[in-house]
Amino acid sequence: MAIYALGDLEPTIHPDAYVHPDATVIGDVRIAADASVWPQTVLRGDHGYIELGERSNIQDGCVVHCTQRHPTVLGPSSAIGHAVHVEGAVIGTGCLIASGAVVLNGSVIEDGGMVGAGAVLSYESRVPSGHVALGVPAKTRLNTSFGPDKIAMVVDSYVERAAWFRTALRRLD
Repeated sequence: MAIYALGDLEPTIHPDAYVHPDATVIGDVRIAADASVWPQTVLRGDHGYIELGERSNIQDGCVVHCTQRHPTVLGPSSAIGHAVHVEGAVIGTGCLIASGAVVLNGSVIEDGGMVGAGAVLSYESRVPSGHVALGVPAKTRLNTSFGPDKIAMVVDSYVERAAWFRTALRRLD
């Protein structure tokens, strides 16, 4: 796996976390227990920090960055779907950012909030707890279709998948 220090900035990865060998982790990135980072994902903590809470996951092909003013924080038991771009946002506990979404600087997703697939949250947007942001630009509404139980199922599946990959993944070339 590609884990890089940047000067004095070094990633901190809990021994029970899973970082896929084809992910890239640079600088001040803090990954908690049972969190997972999947292939072709880049986490670059250069001008601020990135923090992944326990049991959180960042799926394939994501770009996660931060700024001096806006760290990127993913709370416990939250999921960032495939090909998502997150830059300087705070994402609470039990949240889901669906595939292809963009969440920009200063945005806050409150606990249990969701960002729908392909949605774009511009600077300093807010998704209240129990709401979903949809569209370009994203607009929020009460989430009545994909509640906390379904988000928990996604999180649980990635904790289980990380355990499987940790023991069964082998490179063939």
